[in-house]
Amino acid sequence: MKTKELREKSTEELQKELQRLLRNMFKYRTQKAMSQITQFKQTHLLKQDRRNIARIRTILTEQSKV
Repeated sequence: MKTKELREKSTEELQKELQRLLRNMFKYRTQKAMSQITQFKQTHLLKQDRRNIARIRTILTEQSKV
């Protein structure tokens, strides 16, 4: 997701997207703990989701200050 796309979304949409990403991260961590992450074969998604979570949280913080 690009930052420009995220800025166009409403606060509610950002909250929903954040919850979805956090659920995915939980799932990835669980799979890693159970040694299933090697079967996942898409380990790059961990990094992408982590960065998208940071982007969304930054945008939400900016919007709350305005």
